[in-house]
Amino acid sequence: MKRLLSLLLIAILLVNALPAAVFAAEETVTINIYNWGQYISDGTDDCIDVISEFEAAYPNIKVNYMTFDSNESMYTKLKAGGSTFDIIIPSDYMVQKLIEEDMLEQLDFSNIPNFEYIDDSFKNLAYDPENLYSVPYTWGCVGVIYNTKYVDPEDIGSWDLLWNAKYAGKILMFDNPRDAFAIAEAKLGYSINTEDSTLLTLAANELRAQKPLVQAYVMDQIFDKMERGEAWIAPYYAGDYLLMVEENPDLAFYFPEEGFNRFVDAICVPKGAEHKDAAEAFINFLLDPEICAQNLEYLGYSAPSSAAKELMDPELADNPIAYPDEETLANGSFFSALSQRGTQEMDSLWTMVKTADTATTVYLIMTIAAIALVVFLWIFFKVRKRKRKARRCAKWKTA
Repeated sequence: MKRLLSLLLIAILLVNALPAAVFAAEETVTINIYNWGQYISDGTDDCIDVISEFEAAYPNIKVNYMTFDSNESMYTKLKAGGSTFDIIIPSDYMVQKLIEEDMLEQLDFSNIPNFEYIDDSFKNLAYDPENLYSVPYTWGCVGVIYNTKYVDPEDIGSWDLLWNAKYAGKILMFDNPRDAFAIAEAKLGYSINTEDSTLLTLAANELRAQKPLVQAYVMDQIFDKMERGEAWIAPYYAGDYLLMVEENPDLAFYFPEEGFNRFVDAICVPKGAEHKDAAEAFINFLLDPEICAQNLEYLGYSAPSSAAKELMDPELADNPIAYPDEETLANGSFFSALSQRGTQEMDSLWTMVKTADTATTVYLIMTIAAIALVVFLWIFFKVRKRKRKARRCAKWKTA
């Protein structure tokens, strides 16, 4: 009986060690990971270096890590081809879009046993209803970050703060259409998933009205600008705010009263990945409660795993910005993937927002230059005519 138990224990240990053993027996492979900027613990501030720890656990898998700054830029690169990725981490609505366009591989969950630690509330969500293509990485909400040294408390609470002329030149805005339009739509009281052309145009007009107040359209650049006090107001992700406030304690955050975007970022394997098994080993590693806890504790984002949350510093686990209460969350909405027509219309309107006023300015400059040239030529020929007349008169007087 004891021998049987010993053999059973050894078998269990061998099964648990199987992924590492398999890759230890193979030649070294390199997996290409494409993730958001500043979205994995990298060993700074005495925190875990996730990639180094993974490579130590799997000596025959190396990681080539690259970053993007928006779902749209990631999609464009993936769609264009020419680059091969083994793992990508898009947001919910982009996962849905990639599934619809057959751009993701179905996951082999026998290689991802740690999926059991993901809470049921984060499984089978609308963007991947059968949980075939994705595994939740983090979740969070969008809100407003502001500098308490410069922003009047009476002005906060609404998306209106991003349109307040009092702070012209100190306001930042998302540099991607989906997030920017969602803010304008929420401010106007529309669904953040609307595809109605009239409502999209009204949202674009709202963003265009905001443009003269905007210092810059940003993504990852927000960190430096807000931490240094170069800008005072910005919409951004709650998890990133928790990083920024560590560098600048004058920063504060609120969830706008009109509503806001809730999101889940998920780990996926794109179609044609060269090292799918190795990628799934990395996914499984990320879902280990201890790794997940340390990783997200560094990031400030929220864990889709109660097992991981229980291992976190209570200061973060109990933070109402990282983990809002149900009443607050009820005011948030998830993105859905827009149709091709809706996406193209939004992109076109966004281009108008970003370039229309610039084009108008160029037109005015060219018009003024043309007028100035006409005036110059008119004066030039008039003076020339007078000189000729004066020479003729001088000849006549001499005669």
